Amino acid sequence: MTQPFGRRLLDSALAAAAAALVTHVVTVVLFSAINGATVEVLVQVNGIFGFSSLLLFVFLTVVGTAGVLENRWVTLGVAVLAAFVSSWLGAMLAIIAAGNPISGELIDYLWASVLGFNLLFQVVAVLSTLTVGRRVWAARAAAAAASRRIAIVRMPSSRLADGELTHQERVPVDVDLAERQWEDYVGALRTEGFTIVEVPPADELPDSVFIEDALVIIDGTAIVTRPGAVSRAHEVDAAEQTARELGLRIERIVEPGTLDGGDVLQIGSTVYVGRGGRTNAEGIRQLRAIAGRLGREVAAVPVSKVLHLKSAVTALPDGTVLGHPSTIDDASMWRSFLAVPEPEGGHVVVLADDTVLMAASAPESAELVRSLGYRVVTVDISEFEKLEGCVTCLSVLVRA
Repeated sequence: MTQPFGRRLLDSALAAAAAALVTHVVTVVLFSAINGATVEVLVQVNGIFGFSSLLLFVFLTVVGTAGVLENRWVTLGVAVLAAFVSSWLGAMLAIIAAGNPISGELIDYLWASVLGFNLLFQVVAVLSTLTVGRRVWAARAAAAAASRRIAIVRMPSSRLADGELTHQERVPVDVDLAERQWEDYVGALRTEGFTIVEVPPADELPDSVFIEDALVIIDGTAIVTRPGAVSRAHEVDAAEQTARELGLRIERIVEPGTLDGGDVLQIGSTVYVGRGGRTNAEGIRQLRAIAGRLGREVAAVPVSKVLHLKSAVTALPDGTVLGHPSTIDDASMWRSFLAVPEPEGGHVVVLADDTVLMAASAPESAELVRSLGYRVVTVDISEFEKLEGCVTCLSVLVRA
């Protein structure tokens, strides 16, 4: 699911227009001030740099549709090239428009202008593109991401029953039933207004249906994880490609760090991360650095009784943490904690401010949550629970 070309073109045009307008105004004002700020000088200077500013707008609009403004260093290179080309061609057009023919002397004069009167335009153009242009682009990208309600999912592998187990004994898994349950799970998300985006299936990866472990979404950034189980290492490849196609910015956890997305719980501006068997200290350090750049704080939480942090606790929209005492290392660390009657009741997917998704295996917990004023959507995921899965594991939500 790529961003429509029309939307990319509009975003690029707005960013380019902002950069070109700032470049034109600043260049004209500074150049006029240097050469004597009279009305005649302002008019003349405005004409000289008008063509260059227009070409800068066109150049940045065209290249911006390729997403080059997402990366600071790529933007720098593009800005330098755009400033040079637009100033050189713009000066030539201005001179021709004034009635001067093209000649060798004119070409020599234009080359000299690169380090002459056009130098001011080029410097301002580069700075404007790196600052104003990128900020407009980022604001548009954030607004686009915020307007979407997307659920990233991945079809179960036929080898699902061979998935990793850490805290549970292996019991038979009905793969056909699991596929029907997965379809119902996806259908519930679709009914709640989410657009379903499927990562291409990977039959050779038994645990790939648990897509949550491959990606962590913070605002418009997708953090590609590095799973703690060696058998799951290749699950992230297709997940990353899907995140790119959605227009999300990409960050990665790299060796020697390990991080499973199931260990990451976001509550407000705080990102809690479980330190257990699948996520190590280096993975937490890298996540802390990435989240810090995105304006979030990271708090590490010990996890020893279950596979992941979100196998023990999740949070309601108001920040209340749900969990069963048997799965939690230390409930006192949570400011607002509500014990639920079933271990599976500690797992909720927040669908809206007033709606959560829960497993059908926790009916008493669902009633407890309903009594708090929430609408509860339930799904049967019994076959995935046999593999230490829960409702959070089967999707990654991108939403406002």
